[in-house]
Amino acid sequence: MNGTILQYFHWYYPSDGSLWKKLQQDIPYLQQLGITAVWLPPAYKGADGGHASGYDTYDLFDLGEFDQKGSVRTKFGTKDEFIAATDACNKAGIAVYVDVVINHKAGADEREKVKVIKVNPDNRTETISEPFEIEAYTKFTFPGRKGKYSEFIWDFHCFTGVDHAADLNEDGIFNIMNEYGDTWEEVISNEFGNYDYLMHADIEFRNPAVREEIKYWTKWFYDTAHFHGMRLDAVKHISPAFFNEWLDYVGANLPDQFMVGEFWTGNVSEIETFIAATGGRMNMFDAPLQYQFHRASKEGNSFDLTTIFDDTLLAHNAPLAVTLVSNHDTQPLQSLEAPVEPWFEPLAYALILLRREGYPCVFYPDLFGAEYTDKGNDGNDYTITLPAVEKIELLLKARKDYAHGDQYDYIDHPNCIGWARSGDAEHPGGCVVIMSNSEEGFKDIDLGKDRAGTVFVDFLGNKEGEITLDEHGHGRFIAPAGNVSVWVVKA
Repeated sequence: MNGTILQYFHWYYPSDGSLWKKLQQDIPYLQQLGITAVWLPPAYKGADGGHASGYDTYDLFDLGEFDQKGSVRTKFGTKDEFIAATDACNKAGIAVYVDVVINHKAGADEREKVKVIKVNPDNRTETISEPFEIEAYTKFTFPGRKGKYSEFIWDFHCFTGVDHAADLNEDGIFNIMNEYGDTWEEVISNEFGNYDYLMHADIEFRNPAVREEIKYWTKWFYDTAHFHGMRLDAVKHISPAFFNEWLDYVGANLPDQFMVGEFWTGNVSEIETFIAATGGRMNMFDAPLQYQFHRASKEGNSFDLTTIFDDTLLAHNAPLAVTLVSNHDTQPLQSLEAPVEPWFEPLAYALILLRREGYPCVFYPDLFGAEYTDKGNDGNDYTITLPAVEKIELLLKARKDYAHGDQYDYIDHPNCIGWARSGDAEHPGGCVVIMSNSEEGFKDIDLGKDRAGTVFVDFLGNKEGEITLDEHGHGRFIAPAGNVSVWVVKA
């Protein structure tokens, strides 16, 4: 069976508490398309309460149950609705991957006096002050929860840094000096000197009490929601030493968890270094491939399609590559904005859905569409409309029904590439995929004498007519100009 993940949210999903209920309603549709897993957004309370995406994590134990930060429900619904949705997915055979955001916390309940050193934001290893004392929002008491599920109180001993001195009303990056060190933790990325600090109150994983609390929460979360895997946010900002200890715990206490980390970089060697440091125990999003899709869509027919997989995780370590065309960070107006132009989206999805390598992840707006308004970097408001990707349903069904068996590549022309899938016992027809980023193209493909006389049609309907293999099993398969065709055996 071909596994396919759906990222079941986007950054601008409405703050109306409807997502968990909508997921339950959509399950039959997702099954029909061949979706085998859903990646859900952070299910716990963020600092902005019912409007929070969850990446501004406030209380990991509040799944929409307590009156905190101005609401009981989260942006996506209540705890009961969340559990009902995960239960429904489980019954339908759709795996649930939860989003785990443990790099930082936001929305502290109280200020504390903390000793800090201010650092250069462009080089966090360079101090730009002597040690001094500030008041910072570093104490989390969760008054609305009143100790239910966990009595752990987070204070400045649990954090390595903050970005605001409340008493001075001053922003910056302040390295907290505590008993665990007066430096940042060691991470893989040396961007900005050391990229341990990302935002809000940065969690101190050298504190053993913090590590134990996160382990305890992980087991509690699993026992509550019965998920099948985790998407791990911002792993480039977290020490591999923590992950190794925590992954040991997960392996011993949670059954059969699929783990995928978000290490967002165009440099595949950094991702490989992280994989090596964590023993290859988590899959990784193929950010370099997403950048390739972005570039290819911008450059048009000047982009050499034979290089589309160069320096990607798919090329270097395909078994651990989770492939994607877009996500909530790369969508327009977001921090890592790198959208793929609409004309190239069907080609990009064919490249992740219809090939043997990689575990593809489809983005919510690419299936359902989206419209939203937000400010750009220039401070002006922009309304963004993201229509569903052309033929995305057919591409998903092609993955489910035709993209099986051995793969034979014809990635040999800068503007026209393709491949053939042989099929397998359950899906004997296979398919031939041909795409062009320029004018109409073709590939002469040999499918073997046993296929002589077989008639193929374009499952996507982008190219009319039929292709009949000759007595040798040869056929000339066409790619429409600036588009893709998926040739399958005529029913």
